[in-house]
Order: sequence, then C-alpha cells, then structure tokens
Amino acid sequence: MILHIDMDAFYASVEQRDRPELVGRPVIVGGTPEGRGVVAAASYEARKFGVHSAMPAVTAKRLCPQGIFLRPRMEDYAEISDQIRAIFHCYTPLVEPLSLDEAFLDVTGSQSLFGSAVRIGRAIKHEIHQRLRLVASVGVAPNKFLAKIASDLQKPDGFVVVEPGKEQPFLDPLSVGRLWGVGKVTGGIFERLDIQRIEQLRQLPLDLLQQQFGHSGQHLWELARGIDDRPVVPEQQAKSISHETTFAQDVTDPETLQAWLMELSEQVGCRLRKHGLQGRTVQLKVRYADFHTVTRAQTLSQATDVTQEIWRIASRMLAERLPARRLRIRLLGVGVSGLDQPKAVQLSLFPDPQHEQQTRLDEVSDQIREKFGGGSLQRALGMLHDVRARATKSDPDREQ
Repeated sequence: MILHIDMDAFYASVEQRDRPELVGRPVIVGGTPEGRGVVAAASYEARKFGVHSAMPAVTAKRLCPQGIFLRPRMEDYAEISDQIRAIFHCYTPLVEPLSLDEAFLDVTGSQSLFGSAVRIGRAIKHEIHQRLRLVASVGVAPNKFLAKIASDLQKPDGFVVVEPGKEQPFLDPLSVGRLWGVGKVTGGIFERLDIQRIEQLRQLPLDLLQQQFGHSGQHLWELARGIDDRPVVPEQQAKSISHETTFAQDVTDPETLQAWLMELSEQVGCRLRKHGLQGRTVQLKVRYADFHTVTRAQTLSQATDVTQEIWRIASRMLAERLPARRLRIRLLGVGVSGLDQPKAVQLSLFPDPQHEQQTRLDEVSDQIREKFGGGSLQRALGMLHDVRARATKSDPDREQ
C-alpha cells in the first residue's frame, strides 16, 4: 500500500505556526505587490479570495487587499521538510520526496511492524501535528496515482482511504480533470465528447482514445481504471537530483523562465553540495500548457555542483533546444544526473579560475543562508521572476 502525504499550505502554515498573530489571517508567501513578485504559497484564508501559487502578487493584492505578504524563508522550510522526512523514515525506508512538502511512502513491508497502512498513515499525520504543529493531508491507496488523488480530495486536514478492490467506485464519480494529463486542451476535447466523469471516460474504447489523444490515449485508459505500476523510488537510490515547479498560470515570458531556472538551479546545486555530490549531466524538463512534455540533457566534460554552471547549461537548452512552437509553459524543471562523490572525480591539471570563483561563491552563499536564512541572499537573476511574472496569463481550467 502507498501513502501520499501532502503538507497543507506548507510555507504559509509554517509562517502562521512561527508567528501566532498570523493564525486565521490571509497569509501570502512570495513576492511583494510593490515588486510585482509571484505567490509561492497562500494560506487557506487567502485561497478563499481566489489567491493561488504562481499568481502575480499584484493580482493577489487586488483579490485580497487585507492579505499579509511575506518573503519566503526557503532554508527554514527545507529544514522543517527534513524533520518531516525523518518521521517518514521511522515507518519505512521507501520514501520518494516530490518536493519539500509532499512525498510518496510505500508501507507494504511495514505493516507487520506498525499495523495496517491506514494505521500508519494516521500515526504519521498525528506525529507531524504533535511534533511540528503542522497539518498534513494523507491519501492511502494501492498505487501512487490513487494515493495522490486521495490526499487532495478533502484538503485541508484530509485523510482518504482507497481500499484494494474499491478503485473503480472511488474513481468513477470524479471529474475527468482529476486525471494526470488532463488540462485545458484535453479537457476541451472531453467537453466536445460530453465526457465529464471518469466513469464516462472508462466506457470509451481504447482505439477511440488513441485516435483522439495519440500516445496519451493509453495513459488515460489506464488511469481511468486506476492502473499505475510505478514503484516508490527512495531518494538515496535516485540517479539524479532535480527540482521542478508547476505554475498555476502558464508562463509565456522567456526572461521569467530564465529567472525560475536560476532559482531551480540554486536548489539543485544546494542539495548536491549538501549531500557531497557532483553530477556530469544537466537535465531540463519543460511541460507545455497542452501537457506535451519535452526533456533535454547535456553532459559536461567535468562533474559539477556549481549553481552558475548548472544554470548556464539549462538556460542554453531552454533558449536553443526547445521545439519551435508557442511558448506557454506549465511546468519547468532542472536536474543533474551522473552523480558521484567529489573525491572520486579526477581533478583537472589546469583549474578553471571562473569555476574556482563560482565554487567559492557557492560555499559562502550556503554559509550565509545557513546562518541567516534562505531569504538573506539571492542572486540578481533569481529576483527577475519578481519583476517579470506579471506576463503570465490566468488559466482557470488548469489542474491544481
């Protein structure tokens, strides 16, 4: 059995926990309206006004004039995320983090020690609340796809169980928009076919789905039946370190994307250095508004953990190696693979002065953030998304 555990409004909840005067008030973490930043997270009090992540802060201010805008404290959130994962590992070694605030857990082999998957899920949820004073929503199901849907159904503070053999009664009444890969374009096709619920989709023949959606037809056919064979992959067994972000609004501005690339590259570089790893291959992941996903990779002559080098390669691939099509990006990701310990990497006989300089810069930056918090230091390019994110356009039909 699989658990999907998702922290509710994580960044905003941490701020409310650490500042009791913010409890019950609309907290918006991210850029400021004056700087035209973007929303990284919004408390449920703010979401009632229509505020959501990746929304321009100026729009959030218009929707929620009484909102309290706070800059992110990424290092603090990362530290709390580590504490949450430590709780997970008390129950199973099979933990696959998706981001700082969510993860899949395979507890199949843990039930002889801790009881049923439902009991384990409730124990983890209770422990997070007791030890960290934070709230998680939990989905319990036979596979990752169903667990992910289950954790989202009763947010906040949700706990939903899909028992084996009950997959179809669980899925059938749900909107087709709950399926992975169903966005505005796919949803429009379903609307023309008068397909609203998963049960209706399940009744369509596979050849019709393949005719309408190409290779994605098989994917949709399987999901409508609750089929998902992907295993939970523990982080220590991962062959790469990556970070990605899904925008609540499709991003169309190239400079905004470059700024987000820097932010993602910094997160990847920081994790590499924290674990004492370097990698030879930089990967770029781009998902368009119609869910078409493109990945690109470039292998370096020498392994690296340097933020600037990771960003430079990812930036070049974004600018030069994407297909010629309209730029409407739903998801952006950066990763590094071909991991190795630095001591096992052969040193160059002729060190690159710029590489050495950037390495020292990362070391100092990491020390400053560790001492003063994640918001204490930020690269200039990384701040561009505060300025340029206003170019994004709203897409109310997008899957959240």
